[in-house]
Amino acid sequence: MLIHTTIDTPDGPFTVVEDDGAVVAAGWSDSADAVAARAGLSGSVLGECASAPAVRGYYEGRADALAGVSLDPRGTAFRRRVWDVLRGIPLGETRTYGSIAAELGSPGASRAVGGACGANPIALFVPCHRVGGAGGALTGFAWGVDIKRSLLTREAIAAFA
Repeated sequence: MLIHTTIDTPDGPFTVVEDDGAVVAAGWSDSADAVAARAGLSGSVLGECASAPAVRGYYEGRADALAGVSLDPRGTAFRRRVWDVLRGIPLGETRTYGSIAAELGSPGASRAVGGACGANPIALFVPCHRVGGAGGALTGFAWGVDIKRSLLTREAIAAFA
């Protein structure tokens, strides 16, 4: 059964949807239906998600707060590979779409990496906000560039901010 929790954050309401204790959808919206729909899901019920304390911890400045959260992002094999690489970007660092593509062994796939970032169903837990364009360009973010900039500033990242 899908459950959801909405947490008040400095960046606005953040909703997490979990399936059996694993995050399957997350984003800055007070609409669980909208957040779940981005992940191709529906039918969650209100409840306390296991990941809610981690989100609160992140916003309280605990750098490792999100590290132990169980995740189950759903997507193509390529997107899951991209999301795995994104999860490996340390707090305080950024990457470009091109560098992620090269790391995956597909240096010409920067647009596909951008598509995977844009389709990321579990924002914050998979830190697509730490990825930007070549030359340090602050690029789009599904939840708005202002939230992306806020997250980067919170993480004290000068690049892209």
